Amino acid sequence: MTVLGIETSCDETSAAVVRDGKLLSNVIASQDFHSRYGGIVPELASRAHQRLIVPVVDEALAKAGITSAELGGVAAVHGPGLIGSLLVGLSFGKTYAYGLGIPFVGVNHMEAHIFSNLIDEPRPEFPFVNLTVSGGHTQLVAVSDLFQYEMLGETLDDAAGEAFDKVAKMLGLGYPGGPAIDRLAREGNPAAIRFPRPFLNDASFSFSFSGLKTSVLYHLKSSGLDGQSLAQTAQLRDIAASFQQAVVDVLVGKTMRAARERRVRSVAVAGGVAANSALRRAFEHATGERGLKLFFPRMEFCTDNGAMVALAGHEKLERGITSRFELAARPNLELS
Repeated sequence: MTVLGIETSCDETSAAVVRDGKLLSNVIASQDFHSRYGGIVPELASRAHQRLIVPVVDEALAKAGITSAELGGVAAVHGPGLIGSLLVGLSFGKTYAYGLGIPFVGVNHMEAHIFSNLIDEPRPEFPFVNLTVSGGHTQLVAVSDLFQYEMLGETLDDAAGEAFDKVAKMLGLGYPGGPAIDRLAREGNPAAIRFPRPFLNDASFSFSFSGLKTSVLYHLKSSGLDGQSLAQTAQLRDIAASFQQAVVDVLVGKTMRAARERRVRSVAVAGGVAANSALRRAFEHATGERGLKLFFPRMEFCTDNGAMVALAGHEKLERGITSRFELAARPNLELS
């Protein structure tokens, strides 16, 4: 079984090829121009996908050393995500499969992130707890087997990555904010400011980062600071480090509690924020203390990518799971 996977849920146009569960290629075209607008512009993102989808798929096939005639199936994300972006990849994937006379299967974007830790060896053993944390989502999921998930908790407002971007904007760091805050925080004192840890001691596994973001804003106002006056000061580094530490404490704390309550031996972290160095160090320390196995995807698989879609699609098609060509894009699709 050789499967082409297509990912266009936000601002990455990506395609990958998986054969018999092994990754043959993964091509990602990022839309860097959004930085000048301070965030993703949906209409511009979908137009860029239209320009990039054909060359990206062609490159993925070429790097895999195959032709389209060798494909046994096509997988594409159909939600959640930006509706215009989803439509480009989904429409292309369905049309490509129809033209070749091969099966098509839709993949949930959040499900694909779980598969990002199954691309390489070693892989987490079932059951495990998975934290997916990105610009648009923060979800804690119990994974008992392939395609068997239980949603433990998710964000009630801003996702962690979204909070990083918004705080970075307050600090005058531009977009995307996560990497900028991560770099600055390495030189700051994470204990300089005691920002709140929302829901950390709550009995649920829900997340909330809107209040934390507001606390940073209030701190700036009460201190008479703004992004321009903070530029390259020690205060800027301390605020970045203290904010980041608050996010990390919540993410790690809730994940460790979920692992304890579910009695799992493996913890997996996925999504764009999984690339954050402080988050990785904190998880390494917490899992090491508890004797748990920790899994992070390769850096290229943290952000949106076709490899995770191709692998999820491959496993679905191997089990005879297919989608009708009438499958619609669903921007608010839930994990089930």
